Amino acid sequence: MPWLAPPLALYVHMPWCVKKCPYCDFNSHGLRGEPPYAAYVDALLADLEADLADFGSAIAGRPITSVFFGGGTPSLFSPDLIARFLDGARARLPFAEHCETTLETNPGTVEHGRFDGYLAAGVNRISFGIQSFDDDKLRRLGRIHSAAEAEAAVKTAQDAGVANINLDLMYALPEQSIAGALADVERALALQPTHISHYQLTLEPNTAFAAHPPPLPDDDAAWSMQEACEARLAEAGYAQYEISAYARPDRRCEHNLNYWRFGDYLGIGAGAHGKITDAAAGKLWRRWKTRHPNTYLQAVSQADRIGGHAAVAEGERPFEFMLNALRLIDGVPAGYFSERTGLPQAQIADRLAAARRQGWLESDPARLATTALGQRFLNDVIASFLD
Repeated sequence: MPWLAPPLALYVHMPWCVKKCPYCDFNSHGLRGEPPYAAYVDALLADLEADLADFGSAIAGRPITSVFFGGGTPSLFSPDLIARFLDGARARLPFAEHCETTLETNPGTVEHGRFDGYLAAGVNRISFGIQSFDDDKLRRLGRIHSAAEAEAAVKTAQDAGVANINLDLMYALPEQSIAGALADVERALALQPTHISHYQLTLEPNTAFAAHPPPLPDDDAAWSMQEACEARLAEAGYAQYEISAYARPDRRCEHNLNYWRFGDYLGIGAGAHGKITDAAAGKLWRRWKTRHPNTYLQAVSQADRIGGHAAVAEGERPFEFMLNALRLIDGVPAGYFSERTGLPQAQIADRLAAARRQGWLESDPARLATTALGQRFLNDVIASFLD
């Protein structure tokens, strides 16, 4: 089966936030004065243009299928600046006709009345970092908004005409009960979003919570919360399509689906990561940008902005592919493996057979998908594809 260029997305990293949360290990930086927002947008466009020149024929003519502004808190940037970037990006490369364009925002940083400006700029999907509707839990998570402010922000976006809204929720919060986790889900459902991301709070290295862990529910309690919330979301019409993602019909996040299907993406901005397939050259590239915003802004050339650039070795591709694809509840067509790694499926035949014998993978040879048992032991399944 030939190695094919997969869909191409664009990730744009906006590194500033009002306050760094104690659980966050993303490349985000709390505000100290007014960031150089306009200069950063200029740097983003220069970064994009240089990447387009570097990757050349590997991405020439391939339309952008989705754009995701992540952070940090991208809504700290005004609609005019978001429009400036999107207009500049469209002038440099083609966008698909129905390009999904997501802007992450935190309720505590949204100014009422701005959502119509983001819509006019070209944003058609808003993702709210709610995390909880319990004010005590929000305080313990270091969030800067209240539950009431979160609800008000979502309703303001809906009133402005935003039709595609995601809410991020966490469970297994400090001293949280199953009833508390379900209460958060009920408050989210009352707002009728199109998509809910529901994921477990974990202690990540180099975070304040890792240094000073709060009292978290044990693994059994966390699993019970997950099962109870999954059942409630399903009952309400939100189909689970990925480990932590639930959506109304036809409202799955296209940008994240592209990641999980091992698609390509340009990564623009401080600390952003990208993945590009150059099938003609037989290469799969990963590139990441320098992390600190000041270093990124002060770079006088594209080479100074690049934090790293490396080809993914053939022996690493099966693991990287499975790390993404097996997060999807329905998996992916088996043909995607060869199409998107450039490797014959025979190269992993023994490992596929072993995983099926363990009861971890479905027996259908036309799909690569986990069983319910495989989802429960997903880390073990994925690790079995390490070279």
